[in-house]
Formats: sequence, structure tokens, C-alpha cells
Amino acid sequence: MRRFWAATAVALCAVGAGVTAAQAETQSGERKTQPAAIAWGPCTDATLKAQGAECGTVSVPMDHRAPTGAKIQLAVSRIKHTVPAGQYQGVMLVNPGGPGGPGLALATLGTHVPKDAGAAYDWIGFDPRGVGASKPKLSCDSDYQGYNRPAYVPSSASIENAWHTKTRAYAAACARAGGNLLNHLRTEDSVRDIDSIRQALGTDKISFYGFSYGTYLAQVFATRYPNRVHRMVLDGVVDPTRVWYRSNLDQDLAFDRSIKVYFAWLAKHNAVYRLGSSARAVEQLYYRQLRELAAKPAGGVIGPAEFTDIFLQPGYYIFGWEATARAFSAWVHKKDAQPLKKLFDENHPQSPGSDNGYAIYLGVQCTDAPWPTSWRKWVKDNWRVHHKAPFETWGNAWYNAPCRHWAGRSGKPTAVDGRKVPPVLLISETLDAATPYSGSLEVRRRFPLAALIEGLGGTTHAGSLFGNACVDDSIADYLASGKLPKRVKANRSDKQCKPIAQPTPVSAEPAPAGKRAGSPSDRLRLQRLIVGR
Repeated sequence: MRRFWAATAVALCAVGAGVTAAQAETQSGERKTQPAAIAWGPCTDATLKAQGAECGTVSVPMDHRAPTGAKIQLAVSRIKHTVPAGQYQGVMLVNPGGPGGPGLALATLGTHVPKDAGAAYDWIGFDPRGVGASKPKLSCDSDYQGYNRPAYVPSSASIENAWHTKTRAYAAACARAGGNLLNHLRTEDSVRDIDSIRQALGTDKISFYGFSYGTYLAQVFATRYPNRVHRMVLDGVVDPTRVWYRSNLDQDLAFDRSIKVYFAWLAKHNAVYRLGSSARAVEQLYYRQLRELAAKPAGGVIGPAEFTDIFLQPGYYIFGWEATARAFSAWVHKKDAQPLKKLFDENHPQSPGSDNGYAIYLGVQCTDAPWPTSWRKWVKDNWRVHHKAPFETWGNAWYNAPCRHWAGRSGKPTAVDGRKVPPVLLISETLDAATPYSGSLEVRRRFPLAALIEGLGGTTHAGSLFGNACVDDSIADYLASGKLPKRVKANRSDKQCKPIAQPTPVSAEPAPAGKRAGSPSDRLRLQRLIVGR
């Protein structure tokens, strides 16, 4: 899937001893400079413009320990509160996850909060360092995740060697493109960026809405700056003790479980898709197609790696279940590869700069904590997990393998500590694969004032504010008044809700244009920004 070290510990100890955060930073060797106030102007993004958003930039040091050195620019957006001044709750920063997800458009998220609770906040979107409209924007090889990749499972030495060559070359391309920036992409750097945005906004405290990796970003911010937190909603909660090599192995097991739930749904609707009358039958069909595509790719381009990537989306959330089912059915019964190709192209654009999110993903994950350098360990661990969970294990391994050759210096992950943090709302569905549910329980233990809402039995990752009233109304209540579900004494969730409902298909054919019940809403477009791999 997807953080400083001594300075953080010194700051926390000093703050706990009654020293201000600013003094603690000075004592730890970090010299802060006050960023300039944001010069707000019009946005260029159509959705932001339509909602009256303002856009601007915040200049921050590339290296926060050298504030007079090179500067980088963070792109920010704002949709202002609409309530009277007496009801104003402050600013709400939003991060979609990734790491590497662009967040500028997420200033619009507040409009999706029920009961108009979002109207009391200024919603702040931002593209993290190196991402999107922020400058510089890191891109290494835009074709890297395109077609003609080797199969993921290294069943032969030639496949394994091909991936070694490919991942080593990508890391080298990033070293050339990123230069010194690669040494300053840790979560801790982004936490300092967030505090710089806070200062540029002229506020003492922030609220934060984080999805997926954004929940880890929030945890580290709250650990470092507990007195600067107003409210936090964390959806799809990262386990801070598993950063990051081990968290990917956890994901492999979880994705195998969630894809089996999807296969069971396909079997339930066999009358529509004709892919098998049992989950086991559908699963066998999937792996049979995977083997056949190794010999003859669908449409000449969809091989085993591309096929796995297409099915990874239903492993994340239910929103793409029907589209993937239609494409699977069209291939099996008609040998029509176009629906598969369409799905792959939607999630793997190959235009210039399209690898930006992936490059930053690696830039953060490869340097937040050390990765094993011994390939023998990778082989041992991934084959062990693969035998239990073959769906995504080797795909995930190769996705992260450039970390073995990464040029940026790695550090030590932050020891997350929420004991001094105000009440926080945690959200997770039980079978979330990208951020397994165990991580939510771990964070709940570390934040003694937090409350956890669980979508019982659901597989959707980071799906809040998507119409599940049980969850979304609780978010609204919390944002309005700070009210949380009552915390229980047991090591479990504090409130249980039904998960986001699985779809009920009526046809294996796409609906006519203009009549598609599944046409992307504004919220679904936002969901696609939420990155969790």
C-alpha cells in the first residue's frame, strides 16, 4: 500500500513539559519561518470554479530543517463557510490518501456532509509536495504502468529478471527526475507542510478529513501537534505500526479475502453475468483466464498483469463491481476485449506526467521507513503469502519493488501517540482490504478519546459521505458539535452500521447513454481520487 525521528520525540517531550511547540521545534534544531498569507485567486478546475472555490499557493522549504534554502510550492484551494460568524468552526484540510493523491478538488467535500454540517468550515484542498499542481511535480516514466508488462507471479527466472530490470530502471529514472526532492518526501515533511498551510491561513488550529494514507498523515500531525487539532475524521485507517513493508503483506491477505466476496456476488447474480453459480466456480474461471491471457493477451494487450489490475478495483470498493462484471462477461462469452481495455485505460492513463501519483507514492513509502534490501527476504515473504493469497501478492510486491533501489534516504517512522489529542472519529468497513480493520483498532487504542464506526461485513475502502446515513449522519453530528458515539470498554468498534450496499444488477449490457444508474456523481469522481494501494 502505501515516517522524522528524534526531532519529533524532542518536540513531544518538550510540549509535554510545558514548552510551546514553536520552542520545541527550535530546541530540536528546526528553524521555522512564517509562510506568507495566501493570495487567493480564481481556480482553473471546472468543478472548483462551479462551486465558487478560490485557489492559491503556499511556499514552503524543500527541507524544513533549512528554511532559507530551496523552496517548493503547494497548490491549495478553499471553499469558504456559509454560516454566520458565530457558528464558524474553522478550517478543514482534506487529504485523499495514496500517498500521491491530488487533493485540490477535495475542497468540495464539505457539500457532501449531511445536515449542512460542512457549511460551518472553510474546506481546504491541497496537492501535497510533488503532486498535481504543486511545484515541482515529480514524474519519472509515464509509460511504466502501461501495457506489455510481465506477468506478476514470477513463475520463471525470465519473468523475475524482467521485473528486476523494470523496477530498477524506474527507480533510476526517479533519481534523475527528482534529485534532492527524493530526500524530502517523507510523511514528516508533509506534516510540516500542513502546519505551514495552517500558518498561511492564519489559524491556531485545524480540522482534518483524511482518507486511507491521509489517516496516517493525520496521525503523525496529531502526534507532533496535538494542541493544533480541532477535529479529525479518519476513514480507512492505516496501522501506524506496520509502515510500510509489513502493511503491504497485510494487504495481500485482505485483498484475497475481499475479491472472494466479489466472486460470491458474481455467483449470486449468475443469471445476469453467467460466470459461475458458486464463488469457487467464479474464482476458478478467473484464474483460468489469467493463465490463458499469459499465452494470448485479450485484444493483444490485456495480459495477466493488466487483468489483475482491472480486478483490483472491485477489491477496493463496490462502486466498480458492475462495470468489471460486464467486462468479464463480455470477454468470457464474446471474446470482446474492449470493455476490459476501457477499464484498464481509465485507471492507467499513459499521458505525459501520468505516473505522478505512483512516483510520489514510492517517494513517501520508500523513505518513511527502511525496506529490506535482501531480495531473498522478499522472495521468502511473498511466496509464503502468495500460497495463502494469490490474487494480489506478487502484483503488490512488484508495485513496491523500486524501493529496493530508491535514491532517497529512508528514515524512521513516527511513534504515533494520541494520548493528548482531542476526540477523533475513526471509520472502517470490516473487510476493507487496502487498510485492514485491525489498523482501526490499533489507532483506537492509541487515541483514547477516539470512537470507531464499523461498516459490518463491508469491503469498501474509505467510502464515507457516500450516502450511508448511519455513518454520514454521525460524521455530521461530530463536525457540528464534537459529539461521538459512546466509547465502549472492549477492543472493538463503538458503533456498528450496515456497510455500503452491494449493487443489484439487471443486465450484463451497459445501460443506454444518459440512463445509467451508475453514472459518476460528483462524489464518485471524488472517490476516484482516494488512493489506497
